[in-house]
Amino acid sequence: MATAQPIVDDLRAESDDLDALVADLPAERWADATPAPGWTIAHQIAHLLWTDRVALLSVGDEAGFNEVLGAAAEDPSGFVDRGAEEIAAAAAPDALLTDWRDTRHRLHDALLTVPDGRKLPWFGPPMSAASMATARLMETWAHGLDVADAIGVTRPATARLRSITHIGVRTRDYAFAVNDLTPPAEPFRVELTAPDGSTWTWGPEDAAQRVTGSAEHFCFLVTQRRAPSTLDVTAEGDDAQRWLTIAQAFAGPPGPGRG
Repeated sequence: MATAQPIVDDLRAESDDLDALVADLPAERWADATPAPGWTIAHQIAHLLWTDRVALLSVGDEAGFNEVLGAAAEDPSGFVDRGAEEIAAAAAPDALLTDWRDTRHRLHDALLTVPDGRKLPWFGPPMSAASMATARLMETWAHGLDVADAIGVTRPATARLRSITHIGVRTRDYAFAVNDLTPPAEPFRVELTAPDGSTWTWGPEDAAQRVTGSAEHFCFLVTQRRAPSTLDVTAEGDDAQRWLTIAQAFAGPPGPGRG
């Protein structure tokens, strides 16, 4: 449980920052389009609410979670959009925001009760409470970016990106596998410049396959929020270059990316 606390604290802060973006929006602005095709601001918050509800099932009701997993298997490419659409259509913005606040607070508290060593089921591999909190942080940041883009706000990069870059690196093999490619056998070296100017690193210093650049831009890349050609992220080595074209830190089928 102690290992999850710092990540849950970051998740709370990231959620609160997004909440502040939408809390005072007029109701009609919730219908504004975001960069995700077909998704409004309401869809973005509804998706986070839906996913937080499912994460709560993973923590406290695995049978209920397995029902959701079965439904996802029947429609792997559409169940996420359908969940967001159903919630967004059923609730006015103020009710949607209140529901998300209540649900996310319950999830954050629940994650702190998960014993060290317990693995929580998910749509990808089972994960610890700390990893679940990291995944929720990643999604909250990514969907918050879509909302910020919709309302014309540029959010400052924070140290919370450290956990998102970490999950982006850790999902390297998953990104290859979900694209029906054999994951590289050798480790990569990843060196990213943090918001405070320090360097975050993964992998052996002498690795032939290397990825370098901005930590924030790497987060844009692995959440598929910006076109790779626009980002300050470069690769050395064929496998590393291929990774930059398919990287995704989220579970599920290959994402379409952003052109």
